[in-house]
Amino acid sequence: MNGLLACPECGHEWSPEDITSDEDAFIVKDSNGNILQNGDTVVVIKNLPVKGSPQGIKAGTKVKSIRLVDRDHNIDCKIDGFGAMALKSEFVKKA
Repeated sequence: MNGLLACPECGHEWSPEDITSDEDAFIVKDSNGNILQNGDTVVVIKNLPVKGSPQGIKAGTKVKSIRLVDRDHNIDCKIDGFGAMALKSEFVKKA
């Protein structure tokens, strides 16, 4: 397909040059530009609504032992009172 690679399941196309090497590490930054790592503790900086819950996550909530993933919501974590959650790094700061 004109030098492009294609996913047979979703139809996404990309160029082989777009593939990052192992040297290009996956980097996630918080709202202040600090680099986050697996196991870090972060603080939510904004009240966040939670689907299916009458209450949201309040600003100032501390989240321990985060896990970084390569998705739109790039932080997986467990929040007391809510359970497993996925957060965007733009709404947290490193504690």
